[in-house]
Order: sequence, then C-alpha cells, then structure tokens
Amino acid sequence: MTPSLLGRVGVGYKYMGKNKLAKFANMEEYPHVFQYPFAALQEKGFGMKGKWNELFFKNDNPIVLELGCGKGEYTVGLAKLFPEKNFIGIDIKGARMWTGAKQSFEEKMTNVAFLRTHIELITHFFGQGEIAEIWITFPDPQMNKTNKRMTSTRFMKLYRQILAENGIIHLKTDSNFMYTYTCEMVKENNLPVLFQTDDLYHSGLADDILKIQTFYEQQWLARGLNIKYIKFECPERNWTEPDIEIEKDDYRSFGRSNMLNQN
Repeated sequence: MTPSLLGRVGVGYKYMGKNKLAKFANMEEYPHVFQYPFAALQEKGFGMKGKWNELFFKNDNPIVLELGCGKGEYTVGLAKLFPEKNFIGIDIKGARMWTGAKQSFEEKMTNVAFLRTHIELITHFFGQGEIAEIWITFPDPQMNKTNKRMTSTRFMKLYRQILAENGIIHLKTDSNFMYTYTCEMVKENNLPVLFQTDDLYHSGLADDILKIQTFYEQQWLARGLNIKYIKFECPERNWTEPDIEIEKDDYRSFGRSNMLNQN
C-alpha cells in the first residue's frame, strides 16, 4: 500500500537530534509504519479505517492492538507467537517505535504494523468491530488524572467503538494503583473477567505470553516488583467510574521517567 494512496503525511522534525532524525527517516520508508498527524485526519480521514485486513494484511485474521507500544518488542513478540493474528503497535513516540519497526521489517514479518498517533484518536483509524483484542502494557497509571488513565471509563468508551462484540482487553502493569483501579472499574461495570492475578510469574498460568517481557518489564522485575495482569471483556455498558480511594504507588517517584524514556 503506497503512502500516496493512504494519504500518509510526515511529521516535522526540525528540532530533533540527528539520531532521532535518522530513525524517523527510516520510519518514513517502512511500508508497515503509518505516521498520520491530526491535521491530515481532519482534512482527508484515514483511508484504511475499517479496511486494515482488506488493504494491508490481505487476510481475515483477527486484529490485535498494543497501545503505548514503546519500542514495539511486545507487538513483535506477540506477532511471532501468534502468526494467525495481525498486530498493530500504537504509540506517539516514533523514535522508540523504530526498534520494533526495524526488526519486523528486516525479518519480513507480514502480520505486524505500527501506527504513530495519540491513543485518543484510535477511532479515526479503526472501524466499528474491527479489533479483536487490545493490549495495554505498562501504562503510566496517571494517579492524579483519572481521564488520562488508559483503563478509565473515558478510554473504555473509545475501545468499545472499535472492539468486536466479545472484544478482549489485556492489562499488564507493575503498578498496584493501576491494577487495583482497573479491577475496581471492571467490578463497578460488571465486565466479564477471564483471568487476573497480582503476581503473573507466580500465578500458575501456563501461557506463551509469559515468554515476552518488554525492556520496561525486565527493569521492574529486576527490582523485585510483581507484575499484575488482568484479562477481561469489554461489552457495551453505561460506564460508571468506581468511587474508591486507592493508595498511590510510592516507588514511582524514583527513576520512573528515566525508565520510560528508555522504553
């Protein structure tokens, strides 16, 4: 699929360092990477909305998103484990995404794509019912800003617009705050829970997904922190925020921003 047909538009990089500029130059050349600023969406819309399988993947396999994909290693790892599914990593940080984009391109993977955009704009890129599953891996828990929390009801409403009828959401997090909040949100809205644990690697779960660890995840495990995981369905609901006070993560004040910048 050519950039001109899809209406892909580059993003200005005037003030970026040479390393980032080189990565962005690579990204512009990768046929499986889509960088689409909001101005272009307003003007033209996105030509593959609702047609990713038809126009890009060329199959009818389920589509899975990873939101906030960082370096893209989880997107690539999942795509290798599940060749019968299509995977799209989404992040606004293109320099991070370059790692997974480069690897998947060099390995000629045909079930992987990357989309550089804000997560709040995903309904501009995907049609109703087009997505089978969503992975949210180690998001910022946004302890002081509920509306920015990626499992808040604000985001659930967005996900519901693009998920299939029995669409699934996966959350992996090191944050007890994020995990507790999400469990309470799920409970408040009576969402079907398929699996949950506050200690994934000692849960007894026998699943190949345990083999995939992001750079960020490895850092938290090295510090002795438990990884939490919850898998649930996201049906239509009259969404209600949980009314609960949750203890904040005190360890997050130490080095978190530096670790995020490496991811």
